[in-house]
Amino acid sequence: MARIRKRDLKLMVGRPYPLGAACFNTGVRFTIFSRHATQVWICLYEHAEDQNPVVELELDPAVYRTGDIWSVYIHGVTVGVYYKYRMDGPHNPVLGHHYSAKDYLLDPYAKAFVGELHDGTMKCVAVHDIMHWEQDARPKIPMRNTIIYETHVRGFTKDASAGVAHGGTYRGLVEKIPYLKSLGVTTVELLPIQEFGENWLGRCSLETGAELTNYWGYSSIGFFAPAGRYACSAVEREHLAEFRELVKGLHQAGMEVILDVVFNHTSEGDERGPTLCFRGIDNSIYYLLDNAGNYFNYSGCGNTVSCNHPLVRDFILDCLRYWVAVMHVDGFRFDLASILGRDQSGNIRVEAPLIERIAQDPVLRDTKLIAEAWDAGGGYQVGSFGVDHVGVSDMRWAEWNGQYRDDVRRYWRGDRNTRAAFASRLTGSADLYEDDGRSPEHSINFITAHDGFTLHDLVSYSEKHNLANGEGNRDGSDHDHSFNCGVEGETDDPAIQALRMKMQKNFLATLFLSVGVPMLLGGDEFGRTQRGNNNAYCQDNEISWYDWALLEENAALFRFCQGLIAFRKANPALQRGHHFNGRAENQQPDLVWFGPGGREVDWASGETPLAFQINALENGGTALCMLFNNTEALCTFVLPQGHWSLRMDTAAEAGEDLFLNGQGHADLQTSCEVAPRSLRVLSSP
Repeated sequence: MARIRKRDLKLMVGRPYPLGAACFNTGVRFTIFSRHATQVWICLYEHAEDQNPVVELELDPAVYRTGDIWSVYIHGVTVGVYYKYRMDGPHNPVLGHHYSAKDYLLDPYAKAFVGELHDGTMKCVAVHDIMHWEQDARPKIPMRNTIIYETHVRGFTKDASAGVAHGGTYRGLVEKIPYLKSLGVTTVELLPIQEFGENWLGRCSLETGAELTNYWGYSSIGFFAPAGRYACSAVEREHLAEFRELVKGLHQAGMEVILDVVFNHTSEGDERGPTLCFRGIDNSIYYLLDNAGNYFNYSGCGNTVSCNHPLVRDFILDCLRYWVAVMHVDGFRFDLASILGRDQSGNIRVEAPLIERIAQDPVLRDTKLIAEAWDAGGGYQVGSFGVDHVGVSDMRWAEWNGQYRDDVRRYWRGDRNTRAAFASRLTGSADLYEDDGRSPEHSINFITAHDGFTLHDLVSYSEKHNLANGEGNRDGSDHDHSFNCGVEGETDDPAIQALRMKMQKNFLATLFLSVGVPMLLGGDEFGRTQRGNNNAYCQDNEISWYDWALLEENAALFRFCQGLIAFRKANPALQRGHHFNGRAENQQPDLVWFGPGGREVDWASGETPLAFQINALENGGTALCMLFNNTEALCTFVLPQGHWSLRMDTAAEAGEDLFLNGQGHADLQTSCEVAPRSLRVLSSP
């Protein structure tokens, strides 16, 4: 970068829109919002590692301010210039103002960052919006056909066992695209890749002594920018190009990419946190505050973004549009999405302006929108997110179905009185997604996710083991509905190992046999473990990194999962966009429930074995019969009339547990035995 000399720079009046840095042949225009600032400086740096700016330029409000927008065109700087702001104004915390002319501030609209927050070197980079995508096309996979794979960019390939050239980076994930393609997933959901805040948490693991870091990234500060720490190089703009390579590579393989976005809070925390960006620009606008100027904390992370302030709504919508229009992503999963519906007093609004605006936005219209429909302040909207006061839904918002997770876990653990809830989850959660006109496509079904146990740990630990997080094992959920199969943690006991493998197959089979949209936690397909840690947010190490040696060790589990995905894709009834109704059509109901011995199901009883038949007309000409036995005893089901072939048996050995093509080895006509803690699937003809 050419040396920056103040005498070579010429300041000209900018324009109030768009916000951010816009690069031209002769200079860069810098535009930023602040209603309550009285002075603004633009600070320019020559080198990424510089602590102090080489030039600071004060903007005369009489010249460079239009309304609440400060804008200047600086002739003589070029694309790639590093910059920050300083602002001065009232310091009155009771009114929500925290201005200090000493604070160097990041641009909320910056498209790229370099450096690290924890050592004071993070700064913004002025970049072009590069639109040359060489005819990149989004796959636009229908929601009913979607199979989501949730993963962390760094953890996916950071371990040496990944066998990639660029471990822990966007390019490392690109190298694994053939693997994802072979597994059969359609959509990759990435944990936060928007530039996030303080990397170092200020405490060490009590087990290893290693300093802990903000690994998951749920602490955003640069909402328009891909995180530089996941790039091979991030000196200027390289990380933008590397992220674009990932998006393009997934699209070329026919897969989508969804971003996990965190608009509910920022990494500035509460009043004890650092002033990095929003607090110093206009704290009273960006955050929810009480009458004394204190931060509402519906996020559990110290602050809550004022999502329904008109200016903040514009910021969020501008950000989402950028990721779609410029970076070509296919959708978003909104972390703690109930906060998106809280008004400026902190109350959840049924008809929240932001939620409705996102659903209706023309740029976002063909993207996937998924809500984590709860927050840390008691807001819980599973089954009702995006639905207005008269029960009308725009049909755009899908939800993480937390009830699916809990009910399926409880059923397979063997809890009594779980049969009815399990049946509802299997068939699309009509109790949650039917009365308002929605469909199974609105239910994102999952057994495990980044937050909680992995699948292996779900069947290996009955208690969390989070001492490595340095919080005295107080963090993480205490209500996981897990089952250790008889021994806490790892064991060499072959009987327990066999049971754990069967239980993992039960969960995976249930997930892909359920109506709705399945989401698989990355690594569950080959038995990834976090050693009983159910809150590994701070573990940037082997606890969180994928151990790809397990892919060979648990090859049978991987093949079973791979086969399940193929089985799902081959059966239209599992990808249906409407609920079963149980009514007779063409002389046969679309779905029929029955219990052991062929008896009618007594939904009020505490018994739990369960079976149902899907009409052949609902499944492309092939009837399916699913038999579930979560008890410790052999269970015999009398079958509906017909000739039934075994297609799936989670109690069987590898090679005999799943039959994709043709018939299984059994021709069953009258009854079928299901081993303890297992399931079977039959087809006819």
